[in-house]
Amino acid sequence: MPYATGVLPAVLPALLPGVLSATLLAAPAAPGAPATPAAPAAAAPTPYDGQPQHGTALFSVKSTNNAAAQEFTVGSSRISRISVYLASTAATGSITAQIRRDKADPATALATRTVTLASLGGAGAGWLEFPVTADVTPGTPYYLHLQATTTENKAIAWYGTKNPVPASLTSWNYDKAYWGGWHAETNRLAFHVNPAGSARCGESEPCYVPATALAARTAGLLSNGTAVEAVAPSFAVGASYAEGSNVLRLPSGRWRYLPPGASASVVVPADDPGALARIDESRAWLAAGRVPGTDPDRRAAVQRALLSMRALLRPNGAFAAGWSPAWEYSWPRDGAFAAVAFAATGHDEEAYRILTYDAATQRADGTWEARTKLDGSGPPDDRKWQLDSNGWVPWATWQWYQQAPGGDRDDRLRALYPMVARAADHAAGSLTADGLPPASPDYWELPTDTPNIGTAAPLLAGLDAAADLAARLGRTGDADRWTAAARKLAGGIAASFAPRGYPRTADGAHGRDSAAAFMGPPFNPAPADLRAALDSTYRALLLPNGGLSPGNDPGFSWGSYAWTASTTFFALTWAHLGGADAAKADRVLDWVLSKRNGLGELPETVNGSGNPSSVAPLGWTDALLVMTAAARDGSPLPTPPLRPAP
Repeated sequence: MPYATGVLPAVLPALLPGVLSATLLAAPAAPGAPATPAAPAAAAPTPYDGQPQHGTALFSVKSTNNAAAQEFTVGSSRISRISVYLASTAATGSITAQIRRDKADPATALATRTVTLASLGGAGAGWLEFPVTADVTPGTPYYLHLQATTTENKAIAWYGTKNPVPASLTSWNYDKAYWGGWHAETNRLAFHVNPAGSARCGESEPCYVPATALAARTAGLLSNGTAVEAVAPSFAVGASYAEGSNVLRLPSGRWRYLPPGASASVVVPADDPGALARIDESRAWLAAGRVPGTDPDRRAAVQRALLSMRALLRPNGAFAAGWSPAWEYSWPRDGAFAAVAFAATGHDEEAYRILTYDAATQRADGTWEARTKLDGSGPPDDRKWQLDSNGWVPWATWQWYQQAPGGDRDDRLRALYPMVARAADHAAGSLTADGLPPASPDYWELPTDTPNIGTAAPLLAGLDAAADLAARLGRTGDADRWTAAARKLAGGIAASFAPRGYPRTADGAHGRDSAAAFMGPPFNPAPADLRAALDSTYRALLLPNGGLSPGNDPGFSWGSYAWTASTTFFALTWAHLGGADAAKADRVLDWVLSKRNGLGELPETVNGSGNPSSVAPLGWTDALLVMTAAARDGSPLPTPPLRPAP
């Protein structure tokens, strides 16, 4: 089973409320195990480097009345690292590991190392490594002693197994109230002495994972151009990407990557030639375009976003929203933004590949399914289609055309033009007498019975974009028809949405919507009243955690979760408005970047506690970051022009 999903469940029981309690002192034997397993023979003990079973919370290790120790021998003369499987429901305090000659006498300690729970991220569970330096005598018994200190009335426990482990020596529990002191146990704790290779945490089993990290489903991506593998949050702890790549440096110092043609990752020594080749390839791809950013931190974030977008892009042009089952589909909307971001950074092939996928999956009536399977075979379910795609895809095609290299640019546009024409004709034909499109689900993906700004604004951008593309190809009839439709739609928006500050719906009954930002550049030329509307909408949607809710419809609650895409809408539009709005864009962008996880990935949402949640990375937010950074770096995206009514 892939590491990204195979061992995370082993961490979760230790994080469930109530698992750690006073009953740890007398935990029952595992099912099928003898109630009192026989102790192994004491004569000539085999050097013992630890054992990984950790299914049971065996001993509380909270001072002053609780501690635990494991007797062991080793075959080497130097101990440089020990690791234990620990779970804590306390978020503060410290944990001290010692190697002692006498389990009961701290004065016999050969090595001591203390870590704080705060430095580990608070409450959590997993393998906890302690770097130490201790000179020992091979074959001589020593004691691994563990004790924790916290002011919280919450449990901290050493996990292990009740089953006998061959060659394991006695474990000991110190509980002043229960045993009156030290008590010999035939239980076997989980620990490693001098762990190396796969015995190091972060390879086959997780390092200590703070419970807050488990709010997210995924933490990063490994990719080889054809296959993708998600990095689980439990295996992102202490890891980092090799610069400019999707090769993961593990806490052990070794590397994990997806070799070419492979469907599962492998762990290799650092500087493995195959991994280095993957790094060189991805760095060359980055260098073939550009990485915008006004400072090194922003450039690093944009670089990470581009690499993640590239990983989410399938060879056939399908663009996965994220890499977790519910997100492993291609939405035309998400793909449109990715295509624009790729085009803006000079990655023309990737941008055009997405647009050709859109052309291949467009329905006969010019619309698109809400999402498709990544093989392009069709929708995964009966989710209602969304009319906003008819704006986003022509807008993305126009943006690609502005950035595309010369030469065969017009020929490639002609290949996409039938798609654009069908989309624009359907959009124009959908407008009602008041100039507005019919009610349709938009990026909220919820039913609606009233026209919404999340559909109207993209359709306006798409009609203007389609009209300009038609004019460039000499299709004046098409250009005039779509220009007339765009002016009709603009009039409907001005009459129904503008007087209310561009709310979610034309009737004003469903609150504010972050899609108000779609009325400005690089989507549409900003109406004179948009700046004030953006300010008031932003204030209305701002959450205590610093991000934005998609909307504040009185009939529907998004809860305490901020959505990074909705938040970045404002950074993007303010960055393109410029002037005094540029400072607002920077503040919003700084907040979004502060919510990157430990691997530098942007999550879909941020929970009420301010922690990344849902999936990371989210391709849509990555694309928005790239576009915003480009604008702040002096290369704003163009906006489809307003053609005069024919």
